[in-house]
Amino acid sequence: MFESLQDKLNGAFRTLKGKDRISDINVAATTKEVRRALVDADVNFKVAKDITDRIREKALDRKILISVEPGQMFVKIVQEELTELMGGKNESINLKGDPAVVLIAGLQGSGKTTFSGKLASMLKKQGRNVLLTACDIYRPAAIDQLKVLGEQIGVEVYAEPENKSAVEIAQNALAYARKTGKKVVIVDTAGRLAVDEVMMKEVADIKAAVKPTEILFVVDSMTGQDAVNTARTFNERLNFDGVVLTKLDGDARGGAALSIRQVVEKPIKYISTGEKMEALDAFYPDRMASRILGMGDVISLVERAQQAFDEDEAKRINAKMRQNKFDLNDFLGQLQQIKKMGNVKDLIGMIPGMGSAIKDLDIDNDSFKPIEAIIQSMTPKEREMPTVIDGSRKKRIASGSGTSIQEVNNLLKQFDEMRKMMKKMKEKILFIKLLNMQQFINQQVQLFQQHQLKQKFQI
Repeated sequence: MFESLQDKLNGAFRTLKGKDRISDINVAATTKEVRRALVDADVNFKVAKDITDRIREKALDRKILISVEPGQMFVKIVQEELTELMGGKNESINLKGDPAVVLIAGLQGSGKTTFSGKLASMLKKQGRNVLLTACDIYRPAAIDQLKVLGEQIGVEVYAEPENKSAVEIAQNALAYARKTGKKVVIVDTAGRLAVDEVMMKEVADIKAAVKPTEILFVVDSMTGQDAVNTARTFNERLNFDGVVLTKLDGDARGGAALSIRQVVEKPIKYISTGEKMEALDAFYPDRMASRILGMGDVISLVERAQQAFDEDEAKRINAKMRQNKFDLNDFLGQLQQIKKMGNVKDLIGMIPGMGSAIKDLDIDNDSFKPIEAIIQSMTPKEREMPTVIDGSRKKRIASGSGTSIQEVNNLLKQFDEMRKMMKKMKEKILFIKLLNMQQFINQQVQLFQQHQLKQKFQI
């Protein structure tokens, strides 16, 4: 979503590249380009003006260290201001209460039901006993959708016949949660295509009935400034506690994400980047600012890897890598683990310096299907010892996987190169046991993704 903004900001920073000092003239030119980039990205004009005024003042006031170029210092100032613009720090949701009640509100199509499932999945992994409550009694199949999500993540869903009121369902769900020992109740409410009084009254009545400990407003990031206006209206009626930005994997301009915190004065608490239940992250303004400026977000990458990778499996792979016994079975397993982490292009974009490199590449999780098909068409011996694969075996594998012999050759060549890379890194890998698990997982993920990027998914 922020690729265009990233390009324009980098273009603005080029004004200071090679300069030996910051002056009124070059700062004015650069801040003008930054403001233009923000407005083009659909950031509220007043917000864009305020932030660039502050950037200009800081740039002219900041002393340049001998070891830091003016351009680098300016980027740092922009990062600080973007971070502050989006809230400054991470704010978590309030789960106090027995049970805690989280009310989900927003327009129809914003992704409320999917987010409810993702939040339930995240809280369940944290060891909390969660109950999902279906209070959208108007949208066709809304209750069924929540039930499917609940079954998928192993979380119970409370629902009642459609002829009951949403307020009554929410109250009964709360009573059921107390009776069954649930610690968190997530209430998925109904939305409309546009704000109307009936919807606003119903969600306000649900709030009064169940007294939620947390109210989250879910907004579709692709709706631009309309998202900001809708958030303002909902906040006036609900006084919600935080914002959830969905569909950040889309191709809209992204300005709403930068404006909403400043306009409604409520923190962004979660961001969603896909349909998978794992594609949900707590919102950290400093990390998002780094991603917008093309600096990557390794911390979020590691956190996703922690959720997807099994610690015992990671240790086993580590041992096999040290012994140079990493085979195609392991390769396939790691591939499937990476797919669980979310959209591949989004993941690679978290690696510092990689965002601009992949912007024109068409990368999605379907890119892995030919690789999986080829490996799954091999015999156990072939997976363990790829060197035994001769011409006749390649022909059989290509036929069984629906690919060509050239594609089989490409995969075997890439795998051989990867094993050589691992062998060269032997000393580093031996040292991994002295590091914590996060660093190890991060190294594995980056090793694979950088290799895939190098090949530009030609498999």
